[in-house]
Amino acid sequence: MFICVHSTRLGTAAGGTRMKHYPRLEDALADGMRLAEAMSLKFASVDFPHGGGKAVIALPTPEIPQGETRRRLLREYGAFVNSLGGLYSAAPDMNTSAADMDVIGEVTPYVFCRTEAAGGSGDTAPDTAVGVLHGIKGACRFAFGSDNLTGRTVAVQGAGGVGGRLIELLVEAGATVIASDVDPPRLKALEARGISMVSPDSVLAVECDVLSPCAVGGIINSRSIPTLRCRVIAGGANNQLETSADAERLRERGIVYAPDFVINAGGVLHGGGLEEQHWSRVVLDEKLAGIGDAVYEILKRADRDGVSTDAAARGIALSRISATATSRS
Repeated sequence: MFICVHSTRLGTAAGGTRMKHYPRLEDALADGMRLAEAMSLKFASVDFPHGGGKAVIALPTPEIPQGETRRRLLREYGAFVNSLGGLYSAAPDMNTSAADMDVIGEVTPYVFCRTEAAGGSGDTAPDTAVGVLHGIKGACRFAFGSDNLTGRTVAVQGAGGVGGRLIELLVEAGATVIASDVDPPRLKALEARGISMVSPDSVLAVECDVLSPCAVGGIINSRSIPTLRCRVIAGGANNQLETSADAERLRERGIVYAPDFVINAGGVLHGGGLEEQHWSRVVLDEKLAGIGDAVYEILKRADRDGVSTDAAARGIALSRISATATSRS
């Protein structure tokens, strides 16, 4: 298990708990470190008083633990979180849920997004999807001159908690959706609703207006960028770019990229807003809608300054972190 803390300048660190098999422990640590940095940028981008952290539970095999084995593992992890005395607070991420946060919460108070029955704010995925939808609209407003999604084709890679709900929202907004996932039951459910499907191997190269990555990170890279046939990339996955140089490659190709740590900030607004800031649902919805405006402003700034959208977004986030640190000194 790794708990990675990137920054505490804006406040104590917080971030999701990823349960996943990695080929090497070094890979798990590297994933946690990259994700923790992204969380710092995410909190700063939405001006939220936390630093970035991330936890990785590196499984020895691809099989995801269930039952009593899972419960023991989560309680052990909860004790690890508790040993840090509030330096880091846990939340759900890949292969962990609000119900898992309930178990972790049995041994530590430093946990977000427990089930509503346990006094938490519940699953973050639906509101993350809402934020991504607003981000897609903001990106389309910049790229096409309108945020109206009627008639736009959006390819969604990954139909899990975020991607699955995003697909529903896109259909409601009038978009034509193409989807891909590695999970057979999800594929059957989508096909039953009339959603067009493509294989996981071909989804990045499908012709579309918007490509929306909502699965694993690192998929936008020097190998995939030449094959892209989209005008916009705007999705919920963390760390979509394999390297920072990939943002410049996208700019050179004229592909508009909505920085992932901005567009997928709906989850932190949900958990922190409802549980710490005690926002009403109306206020939370306003904050989620603001993600679209934030994405649009970043894209305009990048275009004005002649830099990649990732560089523009990082510049804004890092300046906020620096300003907060200066004001406290």
